[in-house]
Amino acid sequence: MTGRHRRSNSLRGQFDRLDHVIELVVGRAPHPEAHSRFERYLELLSAWNRSQRLTGVLSPERIVADLFVDSLLFLKVMRPGDLKVVDIGAGAGIPGVPMAIARPDIAMTLIESKRKRVSFLLALQRELGLQNLTILEGRAEVLVRSNPELRSSFDVVVTRAAGPVVAILPIAMSYLEVGGLFVAGGSSASEVLEIPGLRRQIVELRQLEMRRTLLTASKLA
Repeated sequence: MTGRHRRSNSLRGQFDRLDHVIELVVGRAPHPEAHSRFERYLELLSAWNRSQRLTGVLSPERIVADLFVDSLLFLKVMRPGDLKVVDIGAGAGIPGVPMAIARPDIAMTLIESKRKRVSFLLALQRELGLQNLTILEGRAEVLVRSNPELRSSFDVVVTRAAGPVVAILPIAMSYLEVGGLFVAGGSSASEVLEIPGLRRQIVELRQLEMRRTLLTASKLA
């Protein structure tokens, strides 16, 4: 068996796992267009990564497993139905774009301050034909001050790698409506102890032996 064939089979296995995760977190099998969009997303991210280094995750298999699948686990802590979600520090679209692909009922806004990453996100939106995606260029704390319609208007704020939670949480809360949910990737017990209202939440997919720690907080007033 050639190396290319082994790699193809390995990547196919990762996409099968991705489909299974979508079914488990969304509650239904993915639409065929979701699968094709993830494949095109992988192609574009791999191509741009060669010149722009949008992410340190380089192999196609690891992009699917460590970025796409991991992003979908954020959906486990969100309610079903129509949602307005904003991804602060979206980077290469993680976790917002995989969430928007898997759940078209989510109106997803991506906020990113770096021009090259914004260019990639705009190309991604165009190539994937995602109608439920809005892209804003700038720093989240500046955008919410200069655009009053963004304040207190989202059901969920997500972030995966936008800096320390202690710094991002006050900004995130300015985007959330009362009762809204903040969700961050992280596992630092010390951060939970230091920030009132922040809690560690374990997400599990026992069928796939997957376990992920998220940091969450609700906007109470």
